[in-house]
Amino acid sequence: MASPVLIGFLTAMTLIAAIGAQNAFVLRQGIRGEHVIPVIAVCAISDLILIAAGIAGVGALITAHPDAVLVAKFGGAAFLIGYAALAAKRAYRPSTLNPSEKAPARLAEVLITCAALTWLNPHVYLDTVVLLGSLANEQREQRWLFGVGAVTASVVWFVSLGLGARRLAGLFATPSTWRVLDGVIAVTMAALGVWMLMS
Repeated sequence: MASPVLIGFLTAMTLIAAIGAQNAFVLRQGIRGEHVIPVIAVCAISDLILIAAGIAGVGALITAHPDAVLVAKFGGAAFLIGYAALAAKRAYRPSTLNPSEKAPARLAEVLITCAALTWLNPHVYLDTVVLLGSLANEQREQRWLFGVGAVTASVVWFVSLGLGARRLAGLFATPSTWRVLDGVIAVTMAALGVWMLMS
């Protein structure tokens, strides 16, 4: 029988690796090489808090109060659609990785955006808190070992995505490649926002 740590790792990895606003943002920051470590830290620490909350039973409270999920749903959808508009604007006027053309975004702006993409997404609560929390609690007394595996998967994923993206920097030295990436990000986030409103 597989260990709770391995089950937690594999379960969390399948959820985290899905294409979404947070992953698209981490990828973009990784390619640009801007504040990558702080962004990875925000994502990993957020997942740690959310997974621990789910295991501790907060998922049951969220399920019992659907109004809280509804508020997060509309707020998150509005944020995603707004960010999609910004990505579409960047795709219309793409930049390159030439640091002399544009100064890096300020750390505070990057971290606020990263935190918003994480905490304003209701699907983060449904996937991480409710689903992972429920699966972890099926492990009964070993539920925290499941949590260790899930948090490890989060750290491995975001470190790989953020630091691994830097290898693509040469490819993204031309405006046309950024246009494609920002176009994909715009479509993805707009679709997620609309889907969030419709679901």
